[in-house]
Amino acid sequence: MSDQHTTAANGVPVSLDIARIRALLPHRYPFLLIDRVTSIEKGKRITALKNVTINEPFFNGHFPSEPVMPGVLIIEALAQAAAVLAYESVIASDPNKQRIVYLAGIDDARFKKMVVPGDQLILSVEIDRIMRNIGKFKCRATVDGKLATEATLIAALEVG
Repeated sequence: MSDQHTTAANGVPVSLDIARIRALLPHRYPFLLIDRVTSIEKGKRITALKNVTINEPFFNGHFPSEPVMPGVLIIEALAQAAAVLAYESVIASDPNKQRIVYLAGIDDARFKKMVVPGDQLILSVEIDRIMRNIGKFKCRATVDGKLATEATLIAALEVG
C-alpha cells in the first residue's frame, strides 16, 4: 500500500496512486473506474482521471460499430471519486477495514458530450455538504476541457 498523504505539510493537495485508490475502494476490475487522483483537498474537493481505452469490456456491446462510454459508468466513475474524497475527508479509517460508500441518489444529471476510446475523463467532485452519514457532492466530468457529464450525487457513508 502506498504511504502517500492527501495533503503535503504546506497544505498543497497531492495525488493518490492506484495502490492507494485500491486500498480505499472495494471496486476491482472491471469496475474500478478511476486510474489516478491528481489532487485532493480533504473536506473540499478531488480531481481524478479515467483513461478510456478500447479495451474496456463495455465497448464490446456499447456499441460495437461506434463505441461510446455509457453515461451510467461516467456517473459511477464520479461516484468512486466522491467515495475517495469521503474516505479521506470524513470516515475515520482503520487501515485494516475497508468501508463502503453507497450511491443513494442522482440529481440533475446531464450528459453533454460523448466519451469515446482515447479520451481522458477528468472527474471533478466537490463536497456540497455532509450531515451525519449522508453526503451530497457536486460532480463534473470533462474531456479536453469540455463538459461531458454533470450531476449532484447523494451517498450514504458507512462510518461504523
